Amino acid sequence: MTNALFRPLTPRWGMQKTWSDGRSTKEVAAQFIKPNDRLTSFERLEIYNRQYWFRVLDCLHDDYPGLRTILGTSKFTKLAIAYLERYPSNSYTLRDLGDRLEQFLREEPDWTAPRQALAIDMARFEWAQTVAFDGPAKRSIDADDILTKSADQLILGLQPYLSLLELDYAVDDFLIAVKKSEEDGLRGEASNAVHSAPRGSRRKPVRLPKKQKVLLAVHRYENMVYSKRLEPEEYRILTALEKGETVAAACESALSESGRTDRDWTGIIKNWFDTWSALGWFYLPS
Repeated sequence: MTNALFRPLTPRWGMQKTWSDGRSTKEVAAQFIKPNDRLTSFERLEIYNRQYWFRVLDCLHDDYPGLRTILGTSKFTKLAIAYLERYPSNSYTLRDLGDRLEQFLREEPDWTAPRQALAIDMARFEWAQTVAFDGPAKRSIDADDILTKSADQLILGLQPYLSLLELDYAVDDFLIAVKKSEEDGLRGEASNAVHSAPRGSRRKPVRLPKKQKVLLAVHRYENMVYSKRLEPEEYRILTALEKGETVAAACESALSESGRTDRDWTGIIKNWFDTWSALGWFYLPS
């Protein structure tokens, strides 16, 4: 049954008439699906095959509006089908459907040419938002947890739902523009439904982002997903903490790489840690 569900549909969105071993799909379906007074075994199985693919494609369509805009809906749909053929769902939740999409885009660059780098950045950013939305969380630290520990002994873990991204495009601003355009289009369609004559879509094309080095932390706060731009030194500190370095070592290595001496780093770093702690980014590893 699972094999039948995962088999791709024909170009006309029907079930394939030939099974993987060359037998007729009608013959295979009759072995485990009974017909009824209205539908054959093949027709009953086709309903499930279709609904599986309509559902998973719809999920990817909703989860990746940025990537869909970069590629165009038709090309995105073809990519999504190819991706799910290579990496069918292996989780109980549709939340994980895109967990190997970045890998697929790297393995199959033709699907996103000539915009592979932009497409990969967007796929990483949109997957990070999925992780931030409902990824697991550990108990955040409070003042008592670190009161007696010095910076050269203190090791802080980053929440599992937090993703640190080094990107070559400003996909954060681009995705905001894409979602605003889609919302405006939906409002226009709803308005058209009230009037006697449709006036066409009001959705304006969103300009693709130019190359720009962007460092992001994608996280959640009070059950809302956010992305926060980071300075290079912030990003280095957080990535060092993620690797298990002490607070002191993370700060020292980040500042040594920076080479900037024109700032009051003591005050700046304290403000960063205060903000990160208030956002609940840290926990104490066991």
